[in-house]
Amino acid sequence: MGGVSGLIYSSLPVVVFVPISSLFGLLSAIVSALLVATGILIWRLARRETAQPAISGFFGVGICALIAYLMGESKGYFLLGIWTSLFWAVVFGVSVLIRRPVVGYVWGWTGGHGQRWRTVRRATRAFDLITLVWAVLFAARFVVQNQLYDADQTGWLGVARIAMGWPLTALAALGTYFAIKVAQTAIRDVDRAQPDAVEADTSGAESVRGD
Repeated sequence: MGGVSGLIYSSLPVVVFVPISSLFGLLSAIVSALLVATGILIWRLARRETAQPAISGFFGVGICALIAYLMGESKGYFLLGIWTSLFWAVVFGVSVLIRRPVVGYVWGWTGGHGQRWRTVRRATRAFDLITLVWAVLFAARFVVQNQLYDADQTGWLGVARIAMGWPLTALAALGTYFAIKVAQTAIRDVDRAQPDAVEADTSGAESVRGD
């Protein structure tokens, strides 16, 4: 939810971590990633941007660095992201199976729309579809990066982390935009049709009484 800048900021520590780990070792890579994360945090706060993505990003890098340090392996830096992808794949997938699509609830909550969309079939289908797209995206990240992790391909892990971050997220975000548009149109159509139906019923009743 940090937008384009959030995607860039979240990738910078990875871009720094991988080559420094190969050239100078794990400890230097951890320090460098933390320094980059600290710089990003300070930069975003100085620009008075929303603090939550900056702070959560900083702690995310810190946790990844801690895991790598405790494991004594550079690839440990990616472990949290790998299993987080699996977690979200399951959450999004299950939400579609039980007809409670996550994207619909997030849209309703963040935009103050409530759960009105659940009463409109076309809106529910749109949110089902895009939630399934996100589930597939997260599952693909897990499968690819987990295989690279098991193969000890730290360099390719960094490449996969970035390549499956920006491009896939952008495509899924675009799909989410269109799904929301479809849902909004469907809800408006239903809202317009309902007053007409009520008016028709009222006219019919008055006609009967007149007869």
